[in-house]
Amino acid sequence: MATPLPAARSVAVNPSQDELRAWVRELMPRIAETEFGNLNYTARILARLTPSTFFVSDAPTGKPVMPRAEAEAWAAKQDAHIAGADMVELRGYIGPDPDFRTGARLYMERAHSNVVAMQDQLYFPVDDAWTPEFTVIYTPTLRVPEHHEECLILVDLDNYVTRVMGSDYFGESKMGGLRMWNHLVQTRGGLAMHSGAKTFPADATPDGRERLALIIGLSGTGKTTTTFREVRGSLPVQDDFIALMPGGEVRTTENGCFAKSFGLDPVDEPTIHGGATRSDAWLESVAVDAATGKVDFFDDSYTANGRVTFPLAHIRHRDPRDLPRASHLFILNRNADVMPAVARLSREQAATYFMLGETMGTSAGGAHEAGKSLRVPGTNPFWWEEESSMGNRFLELLDSCDLEVHLLNTGRVGGPESDGRSKKVTIAHSAAIQEGILDGTIEWTTDPDFGYEIAVRVPGIDDAEILQPRRLYDRTGRSDEYAAIVARLHADRRAYLEGFADLDPRVLAGLG
Repeated sequence: MATPLPAARSVAVNPSQDELRAWVRELMPRIAETEFGNLNYTARILARLTPSTFFVSDAPTGKPVMPRAEAEAWAAKQDAHIAGADMVELRGYIGPDPDFRTGARLYMERAHSNVVAMQDQLYFPVDDAWTPEFTVIYTPTLRVPEHHEECLILVDLDNYVTRVMGSDYFGESKMGGLRMWNHLVQTRGGLAMHSGAKTFPADATPDGRERLALIIGLSGTGKTTTTFREVRGSLPVQDDFIALMPGGEVRTTENGCFAKSFGLDPVDEPTIHGGATRSDAWLESVAVDAATGKVDFFDDSYTANGRVTFPLAHIRHRDPRDLPRASHLFILNRNADVMPAVARLSREQAATYFMLGETMGTSAGGAHEAGKSLRVPGTNPFWWEEESSMGNRFLELLDSCDLEVHLLNTGRVGGPESDGRSKKVTIAHSAAIQEGILDGTIEWTTDPDFGYEIAVRVPGIDDAEILQPRRLYDRTGRSDEYAAIVARLHADRRAYLEGFADLDPRVLAGLG
């Protein structure tokens, strides 16, 4: 039985995009119409608020928790606030498949209808069979001074209700549903993965069969770019979350795209740029000249975490139903030292690097993560309990399917951008690597330091130093620095994985 919605002064159910646009214009400050005819809202909150997020539980979960009695007191305050508000109830599905989809609803203040409009582009539409299983209750105008940034996010997995107070960042709506979906998928024997998905058509593969690739990575590591970048006629399927099921079966979640806008370029990212510049796209915290409506996707003076949503129906994409079983998994890591542009992983190594979840943090995770070396198991910051359960389930699923796993560096080799000796792994490099993986034309050798396979040669890449970082460090007289980084990584990784008491020993064994 779904949780009843709090009573409100008025409730509009499933309004049209035109109605939502009219309410945004009428009720919302900090709105600008762009040169493309779409609307941009400059939000107060610029990223997910992990420090403000609590799981409702009276027992330890391995994540920050709030006792149920305290959470219910906050829920009562939110309900009282809603009693005097005009609300919108948006109904939809997470996922398109009748045998797997989940009824979801967003209950949002009409005064922030842009969030409803953006979420409407991600839900699949309702039909006569729709019933709500997930509920997100969202009140941006209810500030909570007692908590970080005057915001509070409460996740109640027993009742599948998420309450958001104070934040006006759209991502809390999107992830409110998908965080609960993580839990539901685990109960069904699968694994929810923070992953894009793309297919390579049958006429582009050596064996003449359509192949499905999954792309996991933290926000800002190039997951969406890698997913939407066309390689050999590839088609994007899904931007952000999928379920990997036994045997390599894949289920998708969203009917639209939620992409970072900073650095959006029509040459490197034509598909996303095309979707973002349609009149029906919604923008959040993107730099827009108030007088002219001119959009500058390269201006990060307010934030580098500007966002955009648009429907997948308005770009070239592969229908998310009846997908082939997954053939490839790319684990993305925006690194800046000794990680090669690509490494091929054994099954145990795949589970190891999946659990390590290493990357350089970006503005997508908030200012407290940007520029810092992070470890986020599964590159999934939305897991609801200690992450051993995620790593163990991933290893179980690898045992059930034929999945080639590669580690891709989407950052630099040899140091940060400020170091003139370092080299950027470009979008073109990543595309060449995907082609080489697809064709089986990459020549591999075992890396003596990490045990995974690194590339000797990749068609289309002339620079061996981004494929074998030791060469760059040796040439620039930094062999000792390279050795020190290798030793530190081995020690730190082992210590980190040993901290998971319930982790399958095979995951640790993948370190070599």
